[in-house]
Amino acid sequence: MIRGQAGNAGPGARRRADGAPGGAADGISGGIPGGGPDGEPGAASGGRAARREAARRQGRRGRRRLRRWQKAVLWTAAGAVVLTTGAGGYLYYRLNANIQNAPLFAGEEGDAGKEVPDAFGRTPINVLVIGSDSRDDPEDCQIGGDCGGGANADVNLLLHVSADRSNATVMSIPRDLVTDLPGCKDKAGKSVFKAQRGMINSTLQGGPGCTVAAVRKLTDLPIDHFVQVNFTGVIKMSDAVGGVPVCVSDNVYDPYSHLRLSKGEHTLQGMAALQFVRTRHGFGDGTDTGRSSAQHLFLGSMVRQLKGAGTLTDPGKLLSLADAATKALTVDPGLDGITRLVGLGQDISKVPSERITFTTMQIVHDPSNDSRRLIGPGATELFRAIGSDRSLSGGGPQPGDAASTVPSAPAAPPAPSSAPPAATGPDRSGITVVVRNGTGVTGRAKALVEALRQDGFAKGTDTGPSTTAEHTTVTHPAGREAEAQQVAAALGLPASAVQAGKGSSIELLIGADWTTGTSYPSGTGGTAPSAPPADPKTLLKGADASTADDTSGCAQVGHEGTVELPGYKGSMTPVQAFDRSKDVPLSAP
Repeated sequence: MIRGQAGNAGPGARRRADGAPGGAADGISGGIPGGGPDGEPGAASGGRAARREAARRQGRRGRRRLRRWQKAVLWTAAGAVVLTTGAGGYLYYRLNANIQNAPLFAGEEGDAGKEVPDAFGRTPINVLVIGSDSRDDPEDCQIGGDCGGGANADVNLLLHVSADRSNATVMSIPRDLVTDLPGCKDKAGKSVFKAQRGMINSTLQGGPGCTVAAVRKLTDLPIDHFVQVNFTGVIKMSDAVGGVPVCVSDNVYDPYSHLRLSKGEHTLQGMAALQFVRTRHGFGDGTDTGRSSAQHLFLGSMVRQLKGAGTLTDPGKLLSLADAATKALTVDPGLDGITRLVGLGQDISKVPSERITFTTMQIVHDPSNDSRRLIGPGATELFRAIGSDRSLSGGGPQPGDAASTVPSAPAAPPAPSSAPPAATGPDRSGITVVVRNGTGVTGRAKALVEALRQDGFAKGTDTGPSTTAEHTTVTHPAGREAEAQQVAAALGLPASAVQAGKGSSIELLIGADWTTGTSYPSGTGGTAPSAPPADPKTLLKGADASTADDTSGCAQVGHEGTVELPGYKGSMTPVQAFDRSKDVPLSAP
């Protein structure tokens, strides 16, 4: 009856329902006809029955109000969900649209390699991080330096994350390293970079896939992904994390990167961060080695900043970082998408800071050019250790241990056949060998001369001039290949090490791939390489190394004459340059 009365009310009641004076906001009469808002006068005149009727009306009105309030909340919540989903979708497409991609591998021969899963189906991850010095983008060009097309790889960092995600290694490959570079092609198969011997940073001129091919050839490690970052990316990401704390051992001014800092601790953002990671002449001996060490300090500090400042759990900070990062990235198709990049980030975030090792591959000076570097003793063993998924921070099971579930090495092509055994070759006593040391390790040539003499080669076998070489070879003049094969067989070298030479002698050139022992590491008969040393200290001998949790290190300012200033004759140290450039503002307080 009451609902019918309300529903069949006259025009006046409908006007009140529309908000006319005297009507309730929800369109229901305020009380029993003739009564006040709570129906009290009417209840008094109608006795007990009237009071019951009033209570029933009040209850229905309350329930109706509750239902409408609930509907309002539900619709508001639904609207929020729609808006949030829409915003999420917008952000997803926005971040995806920021990312550029390029082919993973651009070499004319071979491929990027494949990882081997462990017993649980887990695989390591190798990501090549390339820092480009390109200034063809207007924003990058505005930063300074030469503008226009073309690029070199200012930074090459190989990030290895173990199969069980318990440890990681970040290995720097100096830009000044001279090595054998592969030929590269574009998507259409057109040659974009000719095979040559040169600095590894030049391969970026053939695209990031060409740099991947060069690092693959150098290390023999599979490269699963690459991430290329430009100048502005460093600036924006350092801003997004709120700055990166670093320290320098002395006052420093590098007029080439424009970094000027006083001795001590600083928090670097924006341009100051870029100046720091690009500084070469201000740190160490003024080469890429000192810069790599400073970059490791910067990256370790950024890792601590990301984990300690809650950036990875704060939606606002995370969005700012993601937006800054994606705008600055070129990646391979396997990482072309925000969800894939987030997945990679999550894999890396699982690794404790104390088990993230930063190192630089072992190098030696190029005797023919002091500003260039060659692969040094121990580098090949370091590459093999990374390929074997060994932790360089120590602790925990290692591949090959009884408790380990990780294979000792990624898949490799069948080993080449060894040189023919001694019984089928020429008489060793008539073969004189010239042994040259290309490893940089003192005494290597003499050790192998003695080993060859003991194996029956001519007493005239002796050392020749030292040089530098990455790979061990045995060269021979025309018509004497069988003699060179005999030398290779005696030392356990593969048949591919025997090559035609230009000289008149049988020559053994010991490369950086063989720095110890008198039997080639691949073993007699072309067997697989022996396991690298398990001790991280042995693997990192001759290599600068630190971990991401180390807060004690400062970038070591150089004390050699590595910089020059206008108005001053000759070179000076970065400390002297700081004192003589008081008019140049500090990069950071």
